[in-house]
Amino acid sequence: MRKTIISSIFPPVIVALFACLSFYIVNTRIVKENVNSTVNAAIYQLTGDVQEILQPNMDKMSNWQAIVEEIHEENALFRVMKGIAADLSEDTLFYYATSASRFSEEGFFINNLGWEPDDTWDPSTRTWFKEAVANNGRFTYTEPYVDDRTGKVCTTFSQSVKDKNDKILGVAAMDVMLDVLSDLVSRASISPHSNVYILLSDGRFLTNPDSSKLINENYFTESVTADLKKGGYSVEEFIGGNGTNIILRKNFYALQRIGNSPWFIMVDGPVSDFSARFMRNLVIILCVLLVLGGGSAFVNMWLLNSVRRKEKELANKLLSETQNLAVASKENAATSQDQSTAVKEIVATMEDNNALSENISEKIKDVSGVAIKTNDDVTEGVSYLEMNVKQLHEIAQANLNTIEGIKALGGKIENIWDIVTLINSVADQAKIIAFNAELEAASAGEAGRNFHIVATEIRRLADGIIDGTKEIKERITEIQQSSDNLILASESGTEKINEGVENAASLSERFESIKNASEITANSSKDITTIIQQQAVASEQMLITLKQIASGVENFSSATENISRASEILKDIAEDLNK
Repeated sequence: MRKTIISSIFPPVIVALFACLSFYIVNTRIVKENVNSTVNAAIYQLTGDVQEILQPNMDKMSNWQAIVEEIHEENALFRVMKGIAADLSEDTLFYYATSASRFSEEGFFINNLGWEPDDTWDPSTRTWFKEAVANNGRFTYTEPYVDDRTGKVCTTFSQSVKDKNDKILGVAAMDVMLDVLSDLVSRASISPHSNVYILLSDGRFLTNPDSSKLINENYFTESVTADLKKGGYSVEEFIGGNGTNIILRKNFYALQRIGNSPWFIMVDGPVSDFSARFMRNLVIILCVLLVLGGGSAFVNMWLLNSVRRKEKELANKLLSETQNLAVASKENAATSQDQSTAVKEIVATMEDNNALSENISEKIKDVSGVAIKTNDDVTEGVSYLEMNVKQLHEIAQANLNTIEGIKALGGKIENIWDIVTLINSVADQAKIIAFNAELEAASAGEAGRNFHIVATEIRRLADGIIDGTKEIKERITEIQQSSDNLILASESGTEKINEGVENAASLSERFESIKNASEITANSSKDITTIIQQQAVASEQMLITLKQIASGVENFSSATENISRASEILKDIAEDLNK
């Protein structure tokens, strides 16, 4: 009875606890997502509201840039400024100072409210003027301060004004009262106990319900710094990581820069503002699960008692059926033994047949190997013959090329004959000229002696050239005779080579016929081998199948014996259940 109660109550309790744990984990993630989405939406809305207030003022200053490029006269600019600043609040001061000092003849200072500074006030020495010039056309935000005119905290943002040649004409500036930011922050609502501030880049308050803390006190006190360190952040890392959201165990922190300004929206608050309602839901669900678990436990106990009554009835039926099963399994065991003996005899016969097929297959493989080797040898011989014929053709072509070269050489030798004849003719003329020169030198007397010597040498040189050309002619005649003999020998060799090519071609045709016959033999041997192998494979498959049948019969016998033993065991179990 105790086991029944434990088995009925314990599972629902485990399920309830597991469900509560899962719901707690899911709720924790939902709370984090809810915090992030709510905070991000509020910051996004507040950033848009701040920019919506500041943007028109910046647009007016951008328009002023275009106006000053065209108009430079003080009175005209003052009238335009009054028109541009007509829709500004009564506390907003819009002013423009030229780059020259207001005390000089060229300099002037105008504003929308007609404010007149004292005589010692020089705009070119003011921070807003110098920073605007240094930032080269970008908007500049000054350090917030308490305005002397209104007594309110304000900031000045300024922008240098240039002409078309990029020369600075002056600086436009606007004093914006920051109480409007406090109104926006006060309307922002995230959770009952959350706080929303606008901070300067160093962490000082730009908005705070306590006006005494504005600009003077820093948001990052020791307690806030210590809390951020728990999340793994220093103050510098937190401010530097623009758009950082941190959710700690108890508190959440979020920081977001406002556009291009040096100001930040800071949001903090307790996580319990978001998690309280989820914890109430968790307690309600836990109670519901416990009630359902208790009800299911009682239902389980009733079902177990009902099942036990049915178990007794089934035990009686099981006892009767197991007795019948034991008798049938014994009869199946005797039949399976007879079948096993018959299958073993068939397997032995198939093994002998398979061995004979393998022996025949080996013999056919040997014959096929010899046929394939013969075919390879014939193929190799044919390739050698083809190579030999190709080489003979190449030799014949080379021999023809040699004959053509020798004939061309003979033509060139004929040209040499002409050149030698020309040289011989020139030498004869030189000899005649030298002879005439000697006669002229002899008639000249002593004055022509040296010329006579030269003419004599020229005639001797001409005789030497004539003798040389005779020897050249003899050598050319010998070369021509050798060339003619070489041509006759080459033509005879060409005829022999052609006869060798014809014989090799005839031999190649005969080897090709032998090759075809050997290929047919090899292919037939392969076909026979394939058929024998297929027969062997089929026999082997039949043998494997019969072995599987034999194994199956043995397994069936073993299974029948196991069924018989299991029937006896079931019989004992049924008797125990019945008791």
